[in-house]
Amino acid sequence: MRPDRRSLLKGAAAAFALGMPRGVFAEGAGPETAKAVLGYIALTDAAPLIIAKEKGLFAKYGVPDVEVVKQASWGALRDNTVLGGANNGIDGAHILTPMPYLISTGKVTQNNAPTPMYVLARLNLDCQGISVSNEYKDLKAGVKADALKAAFAKKKAEGKDVKVAVTFPGGTHDLWMRYWLAAAGIDPDKDVSTIVVPPPQMVANMKVGNMDAFCVGEPWNEQLVNQGIGYTACTTGEVWFRHPEKSLGMRAEWVDKNPRAAKAIVAAVIEAQQWCDKPENKMELAEIVGRRQWFNVPVTDIVGRLKGDINYGNGRAAKGTKFGMKFWRDNASYPFKSHDAWFVTEDMRWNKLDAKTDIRMLVDKVNREDIWRDAAKVAGVSAKEIPGSTSRGKETFFDGKIFDPEKPLDYLKSQSIKRAEV
Repeated sequence: MRPDRRSLLKGAAAAFALGMPRGVFAEGAGPETAKAVLGYIALTDAAPLIIAKEKGLFAKYGVPDVEVVKQASWGALRDNTVLGGANNGIDGAHILTPMPYLISTGKVTQNNAPTPMYVLARLNLDCQGISVSNEYKDLKAGVKADALKAAFAKKKAEGKDVKVAVTFPGGTHDLWMRYWLAAAGIDPDKDVSTIVVPPPQMVANMKVGNMDAFCVGEPWNEQLVNQGIGYTACTTGEVWFRHPEKSLGMRAEWVDKNPRAAKAIVAAVIEAQQWCDKPENKMELAEIVGRRQWFNVPVTDIVGRLKGDINYGNGRAAKGTKFGMKFWRDNASYPFKSHDAWFVTEDMRWNKLDAKTDIRMLVDKVNREDIWRDAAKVAGVSAKEIPGSTSRGKETFFDGKIFDPEKPLDYLKSQSIKRAEV
């Protein structure tokens, strides 16, 4: 009789427990559990979780029963994280990097009840987009949104609402949109109305005129262009090149209870990220995530920006740019604490976190780059590919602003449009 898949996977778990991968599990014990439930949103940067599942990498590292489950919105993902896998929710997720901070502090949870979370890995760098309705196609807005300032003011003066859509308050897309607008002198809280729309619903909402601009991850900006509904003003890599984007976040309670299983999950994700980043795998990657059970999106909406081929629409296109999605190169997987400090600082800027937040203390509590380092060894990552510092140093934005992680409040003070009083 041929062994069934479950028997084979259990065999893989047993092989793992006997010490198949290198490094962390020298004590001879494998993961405490073979199961975890991980959520994801239909965005290209969820690919490392999907590939880890599709390619059997969770099984390879001894956690064959990890489930990767689609979530309807970031709000639903938050609620399911708070519930936890033991209560029919989820244990962790492909998540907007600020969300573990907002959930851990109770800023976005019911009754402001904190649910401690950890950031275990970064999933990608770059390749989100800020797109604009065809109503403004003659303005040809780019990384500088200055041309929109007068247009938005005129529309408002006519008694019409100017709406910009983001995916979650205080999340990455909210922060990219706010930065882009504020750099052009457009106050994101006073000059426009910010609405929240789940990523897969962005294009449909733009089509019926529900918004003037949106910020979202791929493949939705590309789909907008392919359907002729609007154009991409800029990719977020043009706002801040090699910026961190999504993370693998998990409930702290689950990680503390299952530390070896957490390392195994991160090791599987690391290997998946290495696979995703290889040029020869881009087409297969697009085909896999585009499948009905994952995104249900045509490959043509996915593959171009994966490679850095940006069709902005509105007569502008660029091949082979440096703004494609990065899953592994440029230390994409390592969760730099300096980057989390920027997200915390920006959420303070817009009053999503308290202006008196102890940035370093909060980042040290949530960011578990130590688990990433252990998992990287399990996955066979060479020492030279593991960053020597938890900081990537000073970061420069398109408008010349500099974020020094050692002096975050100086950066905050330098911003003319902000809600925080510093």
